[in-house]
Amino acid sequence: MAERKPIESWLTDMDGVLIHEGVPIPGADAFLKRLRESGKPFLVLTNNSIYTPRDLHARLSRMGLEVPVANIWTSALATAQFLDDQRPGGSAYVIGEAGLTTALHDIGYVLTDQDPDYVVLGETRTYSFEAMTTAVRLIKNGARFIGTNPDETGPSPAGPLPATGAVAALITKASGKKPYFAGKPNPLMMRTGLNTLGAHSETSAMIGDRMDTDVLAGMEAGMQTFLVLTGLTTREQIDRFPFRPSHVVDSIADLVEIV
Repeated sequence: MAERKPIESWLTDMDGVLIHEGVPIPGADAFLKRLRESGKPFLVLTNNSIYTPRDLHARLSRMGLEVPVANIWTSALATAQFLDDQRPGGSAYVIGEAGLTTALHDIGYVLTDQDPDYVVLGETRTYSFEAMTTAVRLIKNGARFIGTNPDETGPSPAGPLPATGAVAALITKASGKKPYFAGKPNPLMMRTGLNTLGAHSETSAMIGDRMDTDVLAGMEAGMQTFLVLTGLTTREQIDRFPFRPSHVVDSIADLVEIV
């Protein structure tokens, strides 16, 4: 195996790595502090498209975790960057919340239900039958179907909630069209994030708690991958996958000293 180059930039997932159900994971504050002091480029990533980076900065700050707004990268931002590359100045019918609509407004997109270029599906706590019906009809009429991420469920203190992937399956069944997902495990999210940092995959690392999204996306983007065992994937589950992370550690606390 070729020798890996030193890690010069870091990408880390948020839920299951830095926080769990609104509570910081031990070592997360020390890891973020070390990143800030090191001067190395870094991003905190999330597939959740509900919140803007400014919203997430405020939420993390209340937990005692300091992440600058510019160091937060969401599936909504990755989706907007993808659409801006594909069809600058286009239009979209959006099912989602402020994180997604703000990202699309910022690239100059018009949000409309009148003959849009795209139907863009993101995360929301208020999925409506009317909005999904509109999406199905627009897709059948030729709008391209885009999803922010394929996650079928999302976390909540009360238990799993239906998420973007589950709703996308409903729309796919009714419209006959599958969406293109811009978020993890699509390595596109990693590459667009690295581009914002001016970083290169061969000297970057991805930290995550899921084999099927974080590790897969990091690996396919050409990065070193670190799986932490504080989230969804257990050590016993690793061998069920046809690929492996570069490293497995108990938690983010184990990575402080190697930044």
